[in-house]
Amino acid sequence: MLDRLSRTMYRRRRLVVAGWIVFLVAIVAIGSNAGGAFRTDFDLPGSESQAAFDRLEQSGFRDRAGFSAQIVFEADEGVDTPPVRDAMTEIFDQVASQVDEAVVVSPYTPDGARQISEDGTVAYGELNLTDRTEEEVLTAGDQVATIVADAEVPAGLDVALGGDMFADENPGGSSEAVGVLAAMVILLLAFGSVLAMGLPIFTALCGIGSGIALVLLTRTIVDMPDFTTAAVAMVGIGVGIDYALFIVTRYRESLHAGRDAEDAIAHSIDTAGRAVLFAGLTVMISVLGLLLMRLSTTLGVSIAIAIGVFMTMLASLTLLPALLGFVGRNIDRLGLPHRVRRERTGRESFWWRWSRVLQRRPWTAFLAGLGILLVLSVPVLSMRLGFGDAGNRPTTDTTRQAYDTLSDGFGPGFNGALLLVASTPGQALDSQTVAEVGVSVGSTRGVAFASPPIVNDAGDTAVFQVFPTSAPQDAATEELVDRLRDDVLPSATAGTDVAVWVGGITAASVDFAEYTASRLPIFIGAVLILSFLLLMVVFRSLLVPLKAVVMNLLSIGAAYGVVVAVYQWGWASDLFGVGKPGPIEAWAPMFLFAVVFGLSMDYEVFLLSRIREEYDRTGDNATAVADGVALTARVITAAAAIMVCVFGSFVFGPERSLQLFGLGLAVAVLVDATIVRLLLVPATMELLGDRNWWLPRWLDRVLPRVRIESSDDLDRELAALTRDEEVGVSR
Repeated sequence: MLDRLSRTMYRRRRLVVAGWIVFLVAIVAIGSNAGGAFRTDFDLPGSESQAAFDRLEQSGFRDRAGFSAQIVFEADEGVDTPPVRDAMTEIFDQVASQVDEAVVVSPYTPDGARQISEDGTVAYGELNLTDRTEEEVLTAGDQVATIVADAEVPAGLDVALGGDMFADENPGGSSEAVGVLAAMVILLLAFGSVLAMGLPIFTALCGIGSGIALVLLTRTIVDMPDFTTAAVAMVGIGVGIDYALFIVTRYRESLHAGRDAEDAIAHSIDTAGRAVLFAGLTVMISVLGLLLMRLSTTLGVSIAIAIGVFMTMLASLTLLPALLGFVGRNIDRLGLPHRVRRERTGRESFWWRWSRVLQRRPWTAFLAGLGILLVLSVPVLSMRLGFGDAGNRPTTDTTRQAYDTLSDGFGPGFNGALLLVASTPGQALDSQTVAEVGVSVGSTRGVAFASPPIVNDAGDTAVFQVFPTSAPQDAATEELVDRLRDDVLPSATAGTDVAVWVGGITAASVDFAEYTASRLPIFIGAVLILSFLLLMVVFRSLLVPLKAVVMNLLSIGAAYGVVVAVYQWGWASDLFGVGKPGPIEAWAPMFLFAVVFGLSMDYEVFLLSRIREEYDRTGDNATAVADGVALTARVITAAAAIMVCVFGSFVFGPERSLQLFGLGLAVAVLVDATIVRLLLVPATMELLGDRNWWLPRWLDRVLPRVRIESSDDLDRELAALTRDEEVGVSR
């Protein structure tokens, strides 16, 4: 099928390229104008924070059930001086009148009396917005920021804005551009040819461009968080360049082996293209496994990443053959001036000799590789899930400035107040019980103070603000949430009909972290079992897929360990621009596992498919491993270097969550392409010998037959590849 597809793409290459261009322009135009909005929704049905949120909406506190922020100001002469008071009151009035459905609680009103610090130099206005889409929140944030920027304030008055709606946005495309530039340099060094470099880049960009456009179209029917396109771009660029790179490499090999252009294209798609197809499907299955988490956030992102991977895979299997048809035998033209005219391949290459060295000392290589991965994985044992706060942002960010000002004036807990919702639906609240709740909570260890309750018009619901003594991301705050829920509130309401829920952003973060931790083993187990079964069918073996699953887990463990050491422990924090240590973003482990496992299976498929191809031809396990490593190590190394650069470019961006995600992906790919593929795989396959390919006969009979690599003309190709050939094949 792939042979026929590639020949059709070649013979109708003008129509294929024109069709792709028309499709790309059309889908970008439709996606950009389809409407819809990104929405970061961390709803957790059944959680206590969600119950508090729902009760707020039902009881007339709709403004407190939406988004909240702060307009923070500091004046050395005091915030209650007439010039400061007049200026800030004017700002509060403009925000309340110009921003749709905004409620501002001024510190100069009785309701906001506690919003002035004890020394009188720091105060804040509380800004509450009704529930709305992410884009509407950002629009409101821009309106408030404009009002504050245009306001005339007296000398000595500093104003900062606190809340996610005011955070500096990630510079669009900057990290992606750095990654693509690095990929161009690596491909030039690997191939020494502008054409061989440009084809994978162009194919990947077409695939990811159409993928992101489809994501924008899909968001009209599926809720997606605001970081979706960044995640799709990060993964899509990496896999897109890799997929095209593997096909272009096989195409060059086929030309060197004496095939004409059409046969070389057909052979490259029927061999490397099969591996690309299987690898892409594996990545899609892995990320779609996130649906098992049963979270609205993971639903949207997993679908979006799967769309991006599918489009890059489709571009590699359809657009790339057409482009190669135009290039023909000129693939190595436009070479660099210093390009080496001859390259060593097959058994004359460094990688063939390297694999033979490992095969002479397999136990040493195995123990060394295993030891490195286990050491890197040690920090995982102390991983704490949660969410970073504004204290992790750059000091130039207004939200970081507001965070620091509130911490100085009121204590770190003011940046993550808990919201207690007390209610007796259908009947009036018992005022004595409500008072006892306030006293009990206010005297609880870890509570700075609790505000007086605000009762709704129906008299059946009251809201308290509880300010911890610790920052939102501190472990002590999480412990306080558990203490209030498990001990303090049950004791204060014992024997009454009053129900009290602990809610707010901080409590919701605790609930989200606990939920993801409980669901993560189910997700990981399902992906591992499915991947094992797929690899068993493809490679007709029990030990090969088992080894692959275990080694991929070790790669992911090492990535987790490095992320914990840097972002939670604070190691090398200055090097990576970490504001301050904090918990690991609660969503990161599941997304890292999904993407990393899928990418790791890419390299596993590309390497093992070539080894299996050699084993089927020779029946000699040791020779098959050495030749397989020799024929794939160079391209896997180049592909991994590209991915490390693409993912690593996000590490130095302004957004902590994407920094963390990028570092985890970069480390996982680096470890997987070096320690695992070039050390552990050859060593373990040598130790296992022919047992690598053992499969019970009864199981072999019942499993479906699926081949990744075509076996046509293998002898001819492999004989040619073991000789030292010229790179310049153009005429």
